[in-house]
Amino acid sequence: MGIYTRTGDEGQTSVIGGRVIKDDDRVEAYGTIDELNCFVGQAISFIDQTNGKFEDLREHLLEIQQELFDCGSDLAFVKISETKYKVRDEMVTRLEQWIDQYDAENPKVERFILPGGSLLSSTLHVCRTVCRRAERRAVTLGQHTDINPSVRRYLNRLSDYFFVVARTANARQQVADIEYVRSKKVFRRKDKE
Repeated sequence: MGIYTRTGDEGQTSVIGGRVIKDDDRVEAYGTIDELNCFVGQAISFIDQTNGKFEDLREHLLEIQQELFDCGSDLAFVKISETKYKVRDEMVTRLEQWIDQYDAENPKVERFILPGGSLLSSTLHVCRTVCRRAERRAVTLGQHTDINPSVRRYLNRLSDYFFVVARTANARQQVADIEYVRSKKVFRRKDKE
């Protein structure tokens, strides 16, 4: 198999169903998802250095990597039937269950926190911010063409997931989150309301 094809040398690339310029909104969207997937892989490599503290998280992140490919695939189609979409709302519901599970481990937080702490937590915060950018790119794409709306919902919930598991990574390693001291109280736990 040849790695280089030279077909993109003039600034175009193939998508499923046609060719577009390389900075097309569609390419920006699935390209940002690909970038996110790389950072998720980096987080997994840090998990592999933690002596088994995060096997549940490792398993979830590996599943998320598969689903990020599904997201990119759904966005790469110029024309696709809804029946061929890979990303479904059940995946969003499952993310919500994981968020609740991990958040139950985390200490109470009322203010915004500064990204950081452990190496794993810092990387998961990078995942969160790249995920937000991927969501923005999907929203931009959806302004002028039909996209799978479940991809947008998935990316929105996934960024929440990364916020929560970044905190869990710190909590399990007994590293305190640092609150943004100028923040007002913005978080309230559902079980406290």
